[in-house]
Amino acid sequence: MTSQDGLGDRYGAPAPWRRWTAIVASAVLALAFLGWLGWTAWVHATPDVDSELVTFEVQDEHAVIAEVDVHLKDAGVRASCLVRAFAEDHTVVGELSFVPEYGADQPIELSVRTERRATSVELIGCTAPGEPRPR
Repeated sequence: MTSQDGLGDRYGAPAPWRRWTAIVASAVLALAFLGWLGWTAWVHATPDVDSELVTFEVQDEHAVIAEVDVHLKDAGVRASCLVRAFAEDHTVVGELSFVPEYGADQPIELSVRTERRATSVELIGCTAPGEPRPR
């Protein structure tokens, strides 16, 4: 007699349906997770608004011209965008908030007024209602 003989008789064997139930429950849980992961990736990969700084040019001591590409998903999207100008010591010297229009010619040319000479411009991004961070 080996050590395996009679263990099921002595201690009882698990019901055969338990194994299949565990496999099916695990498969359903894995499919639900993969569905959620796919949905999350799709939502974050296709925002209502997307923006990019194309170029900027320092005009004089109190003005910077920035060119920005803004793409709205559709005509119903109402987005708000923010551009900042920085001085050589990295302090903010100018800011411009604007609302892009659907179908506007790209890039959009913006004039940012500054307190003093700017050395760089940053597009903080655009946000649409329901989007937590600028894009």
